[in-house]
Amino acid sequence: METKALQRIYTKIGQITKATCTLKATDVGYEELALVDGRPAQVVKIVGDNVTLQVFSGTEGIRTNAEVVFAGKPPTLKVGDELAGRFFNAFGDPIDGGPKIEGEEREIGGPSVNPVRRQQPSELIATGIAGIDLNNTLVTGQKIPFFADPDQPFNQVMAMVALRAEADKIILGGMGLTNDDYLFFKDIFENAGALHRIISFVNTTEDPPVERLLVPDMALTAAEYFAVDKKEKVLVLLTDMTLYADALSIVSNRMDQIPSKDSMPGSLYSDLARLYEKAVQFGDGGSITIIAVTTLSGGDITHAIPDNTGYITEGQLFLRRDTEIGKVIIDPFRSLSRLKQLVIGKKTRADHPQVMNAAIRLYADAANARTKLENGFDLTEYDKRTLDFAKEYSDKLLAIDVNIDTVEMLDTAWALFARYFSPEEVAVKKEFVEKYWK
Repeated sequence: METKALQRIYTKIGQITKATCTLKATDVGYEELALVDGRPAQVVKIVGDNVTLQVFSGTEGIRTNAEVVFAGKPPTLKVGDELAGRFFNAFGDPIDGGPKIEGEEREIGGPSVNPVRRQQPSELIATGIAGIDLNNTLVTGQKIPFFADPDQPFNQVMAMVALRAEADKIILGGMGLTNDDYLFFKDIFENAGALHRIISFVNTTEDPPVERLLVPDMALTAAEYFAVDKKEKVLVLLTDMTLYADALSIVSNRMDQIPSKDSMPGSLYSDLARLYEKAVQFGDGGSITIIAVTTLSGGDITHAIPDNTGYITEGQLFLRRDTEIGKVIIDPFRSLSRLKQLVIGKKTRADHPQVMNAAIRLYADAANARTKLENGFDLTEYDKRTLDFAKEYSDKLLAIDVNIDTVEMLDTAWALFARYFSPEEVAVKKEFVEKYWK
């Protein structure tokens, strides 16, 4: 953040906490940026002429007579076509060694789209990952999270989605990434030759945690430029929203606000909804689709972060390690895309809904057979076939390393049906059996 001539400078700080400082100032706006002793800060509270600033890197070493310079505006991002292929920090400054962006300056964190401008989502977003496209098909304008344990390869999955998804622009908002994760994303995008359609805003573990609060707004402001101004299909990937919520908690706790469930701020629902509700399908073709990662603490789905997220989003994708095949899969039982019925069988092949339902029913029969086996009961011949089917179904269709289109997914499922079952056991419409049974 640059200081300019004629900016008002204050040198009398009344109160300093671990992360905030308070002073008397006039003509200051909420969320306005400032420099406190040269450190980036943001206005988080105004009571009369008492202004409280959140200092992103903390207040250690700041004196009561330190210089406070207000920028006169909230955080902004310069938007333009030259954003594509670039990596930026939480303030929108380049971190890839390239030149600064010379574009139109726009405030971040604006309101979500007026409902009258929204269209019902109707376009398929194919990811190439069969566990998503076959069973939990995504639609443009949808908002959906991955729920994953912290030790699962969710960033690798996000990178796969970025490379495979059929979208004009992919915007990555990385919060609390390790340096290894940051370099992983950078290398995989460069090596795949996909940088021209990917824009990344990154906060690493070496950056102040509170800066994470700016990352989703930066990513969504860039998304709005390409979706609204350029009428492009934009996919926003946010990882990890649990670390974003933790940063919200840090700020509220340091401001002595009374915490809500699981030490989260009482505003958590509206803070998350403000971001997720930016997902939209416009009538003229532009769209913003949001896929986020929410890591679970000890697999706890009732924690405030996934709990609130589930009320806002249109389904969820669960990552689970399948010990039978030694791979991470998209769990078909706990995953759900609430909008998939808008496109399956309409934008995909007509047999898609029937194949999807039959495969999951047979997979459920295999789960029952496994329970019987674990409890010492004898298995029927059908049980044994369902177990063999489930193992191959996991390996060839649910595993996250499967990269095929929806037609090949459906053909693969039909081949598995024919290998292990009769048409009567699969119970799919006769017209589809006659057309696709291998």
